[in-house]
Amino acid sequence: MTTPRPRILSGMRPTGPLHLGHLVGALSNWVELQQQYDCFFMVADWHALMSEYERPGEMAQRVEQMVSDWIAGGVDPKRSVIFRQSDVPEHLELYMVLSILTPLGWVERVPTYKEQLREVTGRDLATYGFLGYPVLQAADILLYKANAVPVGEDQIPHLELTREIVRRFKFLYNTDIFPEPKPLLTEEARLLGLDGRKMSKSYDNYIGLSEDPESLRKKAQKMFTDPKRIKMTDAGHPEECNVCHYWQVFAPNEAPAVWEECRTSKRGCTKNKQELAERLVTLTEPFRKNRSQIQSGAVRKILDEGAERARAIARETIREVRQAVGMS
Repeated sequence: MTTPRPRILSGMRPTGPLHLGHLVGALSNWVELQQQYDCFFMVADWHALMSEYERPGEMAQRVEQMVSDWIAGGVDPKRSVIFRQSDVPEHLELYMVLSILTPLGWVERVPTYKEQLREVTGRDLATYGFLGYPVLQAADILLYKANAVPVGEDQIPHLELTREIVRRFKFLYNTDIFPEPKPLLTEEARLLGLDGRKMSKSYDNYIGLSEDPESLRKKAQKMFTDPKRIKMTDAGHPEECNVCHYWQVFAPNEAPAVWEECRTSKRGCTKNKQELAERLVTLTEPFRKNRSQIQSGAVRKILDEGAERARAIARETIREVRQAVGMS
């Protein structure tokens, strides 16, 4: 008898095409996780609406763009369940149940809530829905009884809230419906944007995975370099240079020589950016090729089939929850 593989759930908000930060922060890891886990990869469109509710724009188009990027990057719909959050209404039903029993103080102490209120400008995020988004994240995870969740260090408080909710549910209703999901800590290279800030589409400081080569080269030339190096003859400080950090991430075998040439003034910043751009063009070429072959109809079919597979599990979980809380 085959032992079932442990299950994970992860997702992304559909806010546009994926960029290099997504590649090193999540997508490459997802592709590897498919080898060991029963993977559920969710298009988190309800989460996207929580911050984009004033101008949702072309949400459906962004969903298809993002799923196309996933597939081009190696996420396999035959091995993983790829689905859209809003296609599985049980997410909101479980969210409702969990929001009833989650103390307000637990939600308010999640650090990223206040950080987002401080950092995101031009949008009103001081809403009831945005305050509760960590509880919706908990519902996303628990609906599929995920054993683990791939997270970075900064996301651990979110997962710990989910674990606390599991324990409270068990205490209140004397049932073991949900496992306590464990953090699956992932090594991720912190990749900054072209201007040295966090890479983000809202800052327009990113390099897209499907960027055409000429556009990629132009963007690379805009990258901030060593702020202490004024002239080419000045000694460089590669540990403080964003371009040199990219060499470490995307061409680790060449990075030591590049760093040494920078320190000893044998390599100028212009050359450094030009050569890095060519490495990035080569790196992203397979992605562009795969992406060009993916048709919109195929993506919609993948999402429809994924929703069916997800709902089969979600319905059973909700049946158990309704019974536990006396609603069945």
